[in-house]
Amino acid sequence: MTQTDRNFSGSIAEVYDSLMVPLIFEPYAEDLAGRVAALSPGAVLETAAGSGAVTRVLAPKLGPDARYVVTDLNKPMLDRAQRRQEGDGRLTWREANALSLPFEDASFDVVLCQFGAMFFGDRVAGYREARRLLKPGGRFLFNVWDRIEENDFALVVQDALGKLYPDDPPRFMSRTPHGYHDVELIRRDVQDAGFSAIEITTLAKVGRADAPLTVATAFCQGTPLRGEIEARDPQGLDRATRAAAAALEQRFGSGPLSGPLKAHVVEAVA
Repeated sequence: MTQTDRNFSGSIAEVYDSLMVPLIFEPYAEDLAGRVAALSPGAVLETAAGSGAVTRVLAPKLGPDARYVVTDLNKPMLDRAQRRQEGDGRLTWREANALSLPFEDASFDVVLCQFGAMFFGDRVAGYREARRLLKPGGRFLFNVWDRIEENDFALVVQDALGKLYPDDPPRFMSRTPHGYHDVELIRRDVQDAGFSAIEITTLAKVGRADAPLTVATAFCQGTPLRGEIEARDPQGLDRATRAAAAALEQRFGSGPLSGPLKAHVVEAVA
């Protein structure tokens, strides 16, 4: 993973939230929020919350006295999430690194993270930090994407850009979002952080959009893939987006489209 793989600044945050979240993140946000809400937690910490896909679903499901702390390392993303949920006094927003969190030991019933672990510089350290913050018996829940070959939108876009830039194909999608998919490796990392009763479920969902261009714009302009495109051709973002849209249209047709998604959901006990 490169430093630019964590860049969600500028217009990326807006495109990510308006296009990418509905396309692939909302189905898994519903699942993760439901799992957390079923535990009836009194104190919840969310790390790497991004633009608040899970936060928006989970907050209404929590009790009126619940405390919900939402964190992310990327301020533009966190600011966008906060703007969309102003007025809920149970929510506290903190810019913070999931590997070094400014909270006391054993202060939460649940720590959760949606599609953030792939970006951790040291995943075991991140999981160990989650365990430090959990009360005895508390739950750690997170999800990560399965391999790119199980997620058609990402695969088609990456292949299209590989043909556009054959000498230096952009590999952000397979390298980072889909680069941490080995279930046994994930289990070992969580075990090494001190968790027990680890359950990993592979969950298939369906992503939907109104047109191929929407999917192409989401991936090419709403993720750090944009930085890879602009590094190869500073004026080539529109060209790359159109190339991805053409490949998606060839694969799925020109109208509304749907494609398979697959991710792993991890639950562990402190």
